[in-house]
Formats: sequence, structure tokens, C-alpha cells
Amino acid sequence: MAAKKMVLIGGGHAHMVTLARLRTFSEKGYEVTVIQPSDYHYYSGMGPGMLGGTYTPDEIRFNTRKVVEGQGGCFIRGKVRRIDPAHQVVSLEGAEGNIAYDVLSCNAGSFVPLGSFIQGPNVFTAKPIEGLLKARQEIIKRGKRESLEIAIIGGGPSGLEIAGNIWQLSELEELPAVTIRILAGKQLMRHHPEKIGILARKICTKRGIEVVEGSYVQEMKGGYITLQDGRSYRADMIFPAIGVKPSAIFAESGLPTGPDGGLLVNEYLQSTTFSNIFGGGDCISFQPRPLAKVGVYAVRANPVLYHNLMAALDGKQLLSFDPGGQYLLIYNLGGGVGILCKWFFIFSGRFAFTIKDHIDRKFIETFQAVEQNNLHLR
Repeated sequence: MAAKKMVLIGGGHAHMVTLARLRTFSEKGYEVTVIQPSDYHYYSGMGPGMLGGTYTPDEIRFNTRKVVEGQGGCFIRGKVRRIDPAHQVVSLEGAEGNIAYDVLSCNAGSFVPLGSFIQGPNVFTAKPIEGLLKARQEIIKRGKRESLEIAIIGGGPSGLEIAGNIWQLSELEELPAVTIRILAGKQLMRHHPEKIGILARKICTKRGIEVVEGSYVQEMKGGYITLQDGRSYRADMIFPAIGVKPSAIFAESGLPTGPDGGLLVNEYLQSTTFSNIFGGGDCISFQPRPLAKVGVYAVRANPVLYHNLMAALDGKQLLSFDPGGQYLLIYNLGGGVGILCKWFFIFSGRFAFTIKDHIDRKFIETFQAVEQNNLHLR
């Protein structure tokens, strides 16, 4: 009898425990293939810190290829074009042939949806994370030789963290004339507790970061951004931070999706139609209740997804996923300063960033230890 085949799309947060324990699948005779556009997976929670210079790329990434191949799996660097659930195969962009699976798990991530007017070589997004490294290099290169006006479109956490870490970068690199402007739409941190917005504005004002509120972007033309109320601003570099959407492969493959286009999964993180397809992280739409696109849910899903993938191959009972309740939120505003929020407990300062830095380093170092020592998590 041919060995059963498990295919993982993406090595993101929701797959990290499965990747760390990949040997447990190969020891049972299962064939494992992991498909990812890059040899590395970057921890998105530390991405803004890499932009600002707090972390190096090596400090925030996990060598997926090394971990997979070191535990007997097959790693394919590529991007999935389509899933064919009827024939149980996956096809890749720019490649001939299909990859067969008995069990498929999707952690395909998300992307920043750019409007038709937000295009061009001076546009940088936080997804994929490698884009922030390119942006860092561009800011340093241009900021040392010319005045630079940088626009962040979006007033949510991502925009705030990008702005704060560009400020840190300009301070560290002694860039003489960098103007940072957050085009926040109606209001900075509008969908968060009012105190967070107050603290964020105070920090931005102290640093000379301009926060523009009360109107949304209408068009981008000739190096300028015009708002719906007529205000116009020069923009040499643009960072769209307008939220994320799940990978489009599910809708394009005809799989059941939720309102946001994510793979529709039940309480077992299992496709509502195809019982041998699973998923986690930003790319899913959780049928029992909507989940915010935050990494904490992917991290919480890790052990359940690992168990259910093994159970699906073994023919055993699945576990249900409980997303849990309130979670800790800490935003990295650069300069060693953060804003922490848990329930109604909100404060800003260096201690908030210290907590985030400790949590983030501990998380990524756990998985880097698997890469370096070829161990698997217990």
C-alpha cells in the first residue's frame, strides 16, 4: 500500500508546532511535503522591529526548508496556484504537474489589498514581511541624500507600528529630513479603546509624526496623495496599512469560503465540505465565530491543528479548537516604547515594549532551537 501523503501550504504560525514535530509523521511512514514561497518564515509580530532596526532578519525568522528536510520531509519553494479537492492535488504557479495529498493543511497567510490607485515602485507593504526589509534599505539610501516624505495609509495598529519604527530608523541612521505622516482615515486607532488612541497621538506628537484624521484617501497621482476632503500631501514612499485579506487561492479553487474569502473551517479547523482539508491563521474563516486577524489565534491553534492532522492520517478522533477569550495586545511604537492593552488595563512606555520583546524573542527562539538542533517539540 502506498504511503499516505500530507501537504502543508505555508510554514506560518499555525503550522509551527506541526513543523517542529514533523518527524513524528515520517516515523509513521507518512510522506510530508511543505510548500512555501521562501525558504524562511518570518515572525510578523517582530516585522516592524526589523524595519526600525531593533531586530536583524536572522533574529525574526525560522528556516523552514532546513527543519522540513532535517526531519525527512520534502520542501518545495513555490506558490500555490490552485487546489483541486476532487482529485486531491495542488498545482503551483509557473510549474507543470500536480502534488497529490491525502491530507492537506493550509496556512497560506494573507495580503494587503491594494486599490488600483495604490500602485508603483514607491509602495511598500508589510506582507510579506521581507518587504519591510526592502523598505528599510530604501529609506536609509534615500534618506541620506534627500528630503523624504513618507505616508502611511491607515490608522490601525499596523500603520502605527510602521510609523513608529520608521521614526526609530531615522533617529538611528541620523537621517536629516524624513517627514512621517499617518493618513489615518476617520480616526487613529478608531476600532480600539479610546485611551489607546490618546496615548498613540501623544507619542506621535512628541516625535513630530503627523497624524491626519477626518478623511480617507481618494487618489494617488504624480507623487501626491489627495484625500476625499481635498487635502493633498507629497508622498515619496507609501506604506498601505489598510488591513489584510486571506489568500485568494480558496475562492479561485472553488472551496467554501467565509465572508472575507478565507477557507471556511469548522470547530476542528477542518473544511466544512472537504474533511481532509484543514487550515489555520489569517487564511481561514472560522465558522463558529469571526476571529480577528491576529497572530494569537494562529499560535493557539498550533497544538490542535497538529493533533488533527495526525488524527486525520491515523483515522482517529479530532479535537475541537477553542479560540479562547481576551488576549494581550502590545504595539511596538519604536524607540523602545510600546502600548499594552488587556481588558481595560492600558498603558504605554518602555515597560510595555520590554514585555512584548521578551514574549516575541521567547516565541521565535523556541522554534529556532528546532532549526539549529534538529529537535522536535514535545
